[in-house]
Parts: sequence; C-alpha cells; structure tokens
Amino acid sequence: MSSDKVLIVITGPTAVGKTALCLDIASHFGIPIINADSRQIYREMRIGTARPSDKEMQQVKHYFVGSLGLSEYYSASLYEQQVISLLDTLFIYSDYALMAGGSMMYIDAVCNGIDDIPTVDAETRVTLKRRLETEGLEALVEQLRELDPEHYETVDRRNPRRVVHALEICLMTGRTYTSFRKAERKHRPFRIVKIGLNRDREELYDRINHRVDQMMAEGLLKEAEALYSQREQNALNTVGYKELFDYIDGRWTLEEAIERIKGNTRRYARKQLTWFKRDPEIRWFHPDDKKQIIDYIEAI
Repeated sequence: MSSDKVLIVITGPTAVGKTALCLDIASHFGIPIINADSRQIYREMRIGTARPSDKEMQQVKHYFVGSLGLSEYYSASLYEQQVISLLDTLFIYSDYALMAGGSMMYIDAVCNGIDDIPTVDAETRVTLKRRLETEGLEALVEQLRELDPEHYETVDRRNPRRVVHALEICLMTGRTYTSFRKAERKHRPFRIVKIGLNRDREELYDRINHRVDQMMAEGLLKEAEALYSQREQNALNTVGYKELFDYIDGRWTLEEAIERIKGNTRRYARKQLTWFKRDPEIRWFHPDDKKQIIDYIEAI
C-alpha cells in the first residue's frame, strides 16, 4: 500500500460533537465512516450509545455500527484486525479513510497495534463468567495475584472485565498475561492524521446533561427495561444502562439514576480527555472549526 494513503482519525470526549462533524468531513471527501465506539457496535444498544440515526447512516455509509449481538464476543484485537483488512479495500478507491469515535483502546489498536494476545475460547470464557458470579471478584483478583503478580500490580482490580480477561489468558495458555504484552508499535503502510475535538468544560458538561435528557425522552428507560434480562453481558456494563438497572432493582429513584448517568458520563469524558491528551500526535480543534479541520487534512 502506498504511503500517500491517509487515515483520518477524529476523536474526543463523549457528546463533544463528533457525529455531525464527521458526517460533513466524510461527505466532503466522499468516504465512509469507520466507527470507533466499542458500544455502538451492538445492535440492541441504540439510544444509550447515541448511535447514528438511520438518516445519518443513509447519508454516509458506516462500518462497525449495530453489527453485533450482545452475546457475541468482541475485543480491541479483533477490531484492529478487521479495520486493517477493511482499509486494504477502502484505500483502493480513495486516498483517504476516516475513523471516528471515542473508544481509546480501539483507536490505539488501529493506530499503534495491539499485542497479539490469544483469543479466549468459549469454554474458558463461560467458566470464568460463572466463577465471577459464584466466587466474586475478590477471589479472582487473588488468583491473578498468584498467577501473574506483575500484571496484578498494574491492573484496575475493581474492573471485573480487566481482571477476568487477564485470568482467562493465564489459565488458557499456562503463561502470564504480562508475557503477551510487548507494547511494540506496529508499522502501518499508510499515514495517520489524528484530530481531537474539545470544548470548554462548562459547554461540554451542558451538552452531556442535555444529551442524557434527550436519551430519556427518546426512550432510554424502555430500552434498558428490554435489556434488563441480559444485564450480566459485559457490553451492558455501560454508563446509562447500569444506572437504570439499579433503578429497576429499586436501589435509586428514577431522578437519582438520571443524575448518576449525567455525573458518570462527565467523569468518563474527563477520563477520555486525560487519555487522549497524552498523545502528542493529536491536533486539537473546536468541533465548529470545520473549514480549518478540512484545510488541515488537505494540507497533509
């Protein structure tokens, strides 16, 4: 593949305004959008993930939106493989491709590569899921400490997904999870232009609060009720759904759940910005600066 091919990466915190801008940029260059949101990929999670509308998806072709069922296994590693394969095809027809979203691990996987960690087999996945339910997280954390003390020191021990995945690899391969993590940047046969979108904090928080209210008006509670029976699926351990599940369980009033959704979304936005601002390759813009962004891309 020629190095004059360019992957445009547009990222930023949730609710910053990525969707509208990316539709304009995709239309300008006549290219589709490769979605980099790890939750919009699930077809059942429409309202709570602010998935592009049918009209928006008719305006510009999207990849990796609503393409998986909740119970289907997926990972950043699989996403990397599939996007790189897709780019081989897209670059036949255009010098540009556009990837957009806010999932930090997915974007890093495509831009820098991800360690070649084995795919967990179904039997191991089911076994560890059952153990998490019956033994609890603390017991699994303790076993991880015994099997991979190095990873134990750095992993978020309150995050069941991270702990379980590391333990799955240890038990399935007989090796430490750490041994698979080389953190070597992979060569890509195309150029990468990274664009970050941000707003003043007060403006961003207002947009987050408004978006949550809009989701509730569009039927987020009804969507959560329909998914309640599947609440143990990892994909549903997501802001917006988990708070409403607690409301359904009677832990909070609806008003308390909505306020918690807003607060947790604001917290997630801060986490995203902290992650992205460590990357010196990202050039930052306000989402309204469409002309400057297009001029910047074309100048590359």
